[in-house]
Amino acid sequence: MAFRFIKIFLVVIITLNLSTISHSKDAPASFADLAEKLMPSVVNISTSQTVVTKSNPFPGFEFPPGSPFEDMFKDFGTPQKRKAYALGSGFIIDEKGIVITNNHVIKDADDILVRVNGDKEYEATIIGTDPLSDIAVLQIKSKDKFQPVKFGDSSKARIGDWVIAIGNPFGLGGTVTAGIISARNRNIGMTRYEDFIQTDASINQGNSGGPLFNMDGDVVGINTAILGQSGSIGIGFSIPSNNAKIVIDQLIKYGETKRGWLGVRIQYVTKEIADTEKLDKPRGALVVSVADNSPSSKGGILSGDIILEFDGKPINEMKELPLIVAQTEVGKTVNVKVWRNKREVVKKITLGRLETSEDFNIKKAEGPKTTVIEGLKITVRQLTSQDISQRTLPFETGAVITKIENDSPINFLSVNNIIILADKKKVKTIGDLKNIVNAALRRSDKTIEITFYNNQDQLRSIGVKLD
Repeated sequence: MAFRFIKIFLVVIITLNLSTISHSKDAPASFADLAEKLMPSVVNISTSQTVVTKSNPFPGFEFPPGSPFEDMFKDFGTPQKRKAYALGSGFIIDEKGIVITNNHVIKDADDILVRVNGDKEYEATIIGTDPLSDIAVLQIKSKDKFQPVKFGDSSKARIGDWVIAIGNPFGLGGTVTAGIISARNRNIGMTRYEDFIQTDASINQGNSGGPLFNMDGDVVGINTAILGQSGSIGIGFSIPSNNAKIVIDQLIKYGETKRGWLGVRIQYVTKEIADTEKLDKPRGALVVSVADNSPSSKGGILSGDIILEFDGKPINEMKELPLIVAQTEVGKTVNVKVWRNKREVVKKITLGRLETSEDFNIKKAEGPKTTVIEGLKITVRQLTSQDISQRTLPFETGAVITKIENDSPINFLSVNNIIILADKKKVKTIGDLKNIVNAALRRSDKTIEITFYNNQDQLRSIGVKLD
């Protein structure tokens, strides 16, 4: 009887396994038909720009590294112009020649050339760019008709799905690589609005701006970044098509983006914060401060609130909120559910536009001179336009930490962290930071609240006891 039971049990298991296998998708025998169909829609992009440098006024002589005369004599000498070139990829989404690529592929370019189907070359102009999401829209200067591809629904892309990337790695146009979707919702600290698809389809330098296709031949991602600087190690990142399409539609329609703006500075909700606030678990986004005259200020959001839900969408992690807000229509009135005084409160907020907000349009800071902040025992310099461009920062003033003494009360921070608020006041200049710290030193408690961006461009806020 026992033997018969085991026999029946084995038959059931085998039957179930066969049923599961029969419903799973087999690996494609070949990608050739799909690649052949899509190749005419994928383009190679080459750009050139003029770079001006100054020659050494003393040929044959160089100052020792770190010499104070090294920088001084850079201002002398004969200006020399040279051409710098860059390569990337893109794809056509309209038969009239609208091309999508990454912003960093065409940034500061004097000339943009687009090669279609490996042979025909066209000049292109810029319709619009968005550095915050690293997307650019180009227009091919031609009356020819082109073969477009269409966007797929990236929300339906599943971990394990087959994908192919087509692009121009190392200038080798028409390169096809295949792999799977390895992960979703990745945040790697590269841009302000991140929700990357991770793939092991080989992506290298020159693939930037190229498409990531599903097996239906629809674009589910824009290949944007690789992990590691020496080439593909099987980890590449793509902007999901659903996120990209919102930006692309705005760039085509307006030539610029129109993102929703809430006007809060936020940080992660830790287990300790959740326990203190009697929240069931760490979730949502903790409001560090509220911008003056912002939609949040007018709608009654307060510092210390934890935003749990925005426009009916739950906020599980802090990083989800900026993207959801940015993708919401400017002027829309939404319900924002917050956790305050250990209970849920709903506030109605009418969104402003990020690009016209004070936070977004503060004048660029100037001057790399360093200053010692005695009270914090750190050395800082003013945030520069180069910092903002390289790190794609969402603010334009602050103090960049260049040195931290061992006995500093914030010695757990790192060099290149950026202090943007002190005691909830904007650090527009180094003098602002110095004055706020000195004022804190004169108080009996000698404490100060510091809000900073770390080297992963994540917002943090800490309380510090000054010596």
